[in-house]
Amino acid sequence: MDENEDISIEEDGLEEKAMSEEELDSAESRVGAKADKLKNELATVKRERQEYMDGWQRAKADYVNSLKRFEEDKARAKEQGLVKALSALLPAYDTLERARAHGEIPESFEGIAKQFETAFTSLGITQIGEAGESFDPVRHEALGTDPTDDQKKDDTVSSILEKGYAVGESVLRPARVRVFQFEV
Repeated sequence: MDENEDISIEEDGLEEKAMSEEELDSAESRVGAKADKLKNELATVKRERQEYMDGWQRAKADYVNSLKRFEEDKARAKEQGLVKALSALLPAYDTLERARAHGEIPESFEGIAKQFETAFTSLGITQIGEAGESFDPVRHEALGTDPTDDQKKDDTVSSILEKGYAVGESVLRPARVRVFQFEV
């Protein structure tokens, strides 16, 4: 019986090993399933993170663009206010300029004209339109033509009837001019 007992014990040991392998396979299968589940969750989290990141970047770009638009609108509003104010003041300054051109004006009026000029300079307003420059329909308003036999003078400003004004490249009021026209 001793021998049978040994055989029985060995057989029991094999059964325990066999069960352990089944349990091991089951455990591996469970671990594999959990690993797959975690991989799927990780992929989902990465996708969501990318969506949030993309949304944040779009929001940041929108914000930066809004700031740029705000600054542009602010500059445009400032320029429009300047144009409106200048349009109201220019007739008075033009009258002083015409009086200067026709002779002496009282010293007090000369002081007023200089105050206008100082204010225009501080606001960045420049006079445009000079005799001899090429006619530019954006910067000049042609009120008439003068004949010329010099072809080089064709389409150039012959005289300034009323000065124009600009701020930077923006024309506030075009210069009113006469233009040479070449005639054979």
